[in-house]
Amino acid sequence: MNKTPLRTSTIANYLLCATLALGSLLPGAHAQSAIQQVAPAADQKNTAADPWWKHGVIYQIYPRSFQDTDGDGIGDIKGITSRLDYIKQLGIDAIWISPMYPSPQIDFGYDIADYVAIDPMYGTMADFEHMAAEAKRRNIRVIMDYVPNHTSDQSAWFKESRSSRTNPKRDWYIWRDPKGFTADGKPIPPNNWQSWFGHSAWEYDATTKQFYYHHFYVQQPDLNWRNPEVVKAMMDVLRFWMDKGVNGFRIDAVSRLFEDENLHDDPILPGTNAFGDPNIQHKYTDNLPEVHDMLREMRKVVDEYPGNPVLISEADEPNILELSKMYGANNDEVQLPMDFQVADVNKLSAPRFRELLKEVENNPAHGQPYFFFGNHDQDRLWDRYSIGIIDPVMKARIARMMATLLLTSRATPQMYYGDEIGMVTTTPTRKEDVRDPEGITGWPKEKGRDGERTPMQWNDSKDAGFSTAATTWLPVAPNYTTVNVSAESSNPDSMLNWYKRLIDLRRTNQALYAGSMTVLNPNEEVLSYLRQGPPGKPSVLVALNFSGKPQTLNYDYAALGLTKGATATLETNDPSLSQAPLTKSITLAPYATWIAEVQ
Repeated sequence: MNKTPLRTSTIANYLLCATLALGSLLPGAHAQSAIQQVAPAADQKNTAADPWWKHGVIYQIYPRSFQDTDGDGIGDIKGITSRLDYIKQLGIDAIWISPMYPSPQIDFGYDIADYVAIDPMYGTMADFEHMAAEAKRRNIRVIMDYVPNHTSDQSAWFKESRSSRTNPKRDWYIWRDPKGFTADGKPIPPNNWQSWFGHSAWEYDATTKQFYYHHFYVQQPDLNWRNPEVVKAMMDVLRFWMDKGVNGFRIDAVSRLFEDENLHDDPILPGTNAFGDPNIQHKYTDNLPEVHDMLREMRKVVDEYPGNPVLISEADEPNILELSKMYGANNDEVQLPMDFQVADVNKLSAPRFRELLKEVENNPAHGQPYFFFGNHDQDRLWDRYSIGIIDPVMKARIARMMATLLLTSRATPQMYYGDEIGMVTTTPTRKEDVRDPEGITGWPKEKGRDGERTPMQWNDSKDAGFSTAATTWLPVAPNYTTVNVSAESSNPDSMLNWYKRLIDLRRTNQALYAGSMTVLNPNEEVLSYLRQGPPGKPSVLVALNFSGKPQTLNYDYAALGLTKGATATLETNDPSLSQAPLTKSITLAPYATWIAEVQ
């Protein structure tokens, strides 16, 4: 539910059609070490001490946009099943699927009407069970999106709750009396709390003459997690899906589970937001201590099941200390908190990334880092780190560089569907074309999230092979004729094959699979780090030039405990570094990537 406040023009994106499929700015530059350091795949090694999620690659699927099989212009579960071989060939260990529960689709599935069913637009429960079984057969784990903060206002629970003040489920939601009334008799909300999507977070119900609280849309009333009956019902939801064979949950908007019982006003900050409201600090509606009590309860439930199921939390914590709390004092809460500090840098700043990587490597909880650079709420990776850059060759280099950071750091990586082929943000240019309510409400300052949710581009046929419908729920990006899986699969220098090689390297190289990570500083403009190999085995050095100029690197290999220095290039898009011998002084081309074996 988080939203990065960033939008880029789509005009420049349309100019990339001719270059994206080729992807690599510098063809033929990749290289492989002659020494294969074979490490166990994440799906082959899974113990309590060394669980699969420490090594696996997680791939987010937005089901509306992945693959349509029934011709209605909306992706479905059978579509996901039909693409499992592609996901396996990419090297993915687990898929996180955005909500597929019955929903009025006000927030495209994040407004859930029934937590233990499948929305007919996506298929049936039998379709889901078949998909989960087929994924398991390919050693692909399934992670569900768990949305505990709120339901749809069309949920049977809420319908009961709002029916009367005496209904048994009244206290399942947060109801409060008006603060007072205006001179003309209009009810005044209980306090100044604001919805994440604009305006008051309180909605008046004329039937029962009280307000209900909604941190997000009006149609998404917040559950009352202080009610034990709500806690039990939501824990049973976890058990229901674990019994169906899922392997964990991504917990949506978890930091918003609790609100101040005394309804203190949130502090007002200078200025106004995109919706015209005063800026406020969500002091009394976000990240309250009680959140951790519930995370421990959720963890207890999933730990009842075998296979080391995982919890991933969506909580945009303001610093590493707050993020570390999500692991739990005894590592008994979330195994993988999503790191929004790293994800929201939104610019190529080697010093800032260096600082954040050091912080997360030394987090107080000693927890496993979890990185992502794109999801259904953020502009595409392709655009976010190349603002102001028009040259498509340079944009492709930057996209490859960020993919390298994602897949060669020690953090568990989360990919977003289509990033592996270089899909771009395709933001609507007219308000009448916007589907996302956030964009409808905030236009023109906030154009919504449609741009990062366009259909997956499989081939150059009509609608990119996503659907046979006359009209798809969102239009396919115009560059699909050259930017698609089919075209890139056969091109060794494509973005897709860059991702495949990185994932394979992560899986098979012992240093990248499980080695420690030390952040280096050979040059202020270069982000660099060392992944330590096992005793007697090579380590891996990664260098990413975050600048538009060549940068010279001089590593003190002896100080790093290395005797030979760089002995082979494992992957690069700088041809000058693809061949031995490699000298102590290295010059890295603008926005280029270098992954080397060092000893």
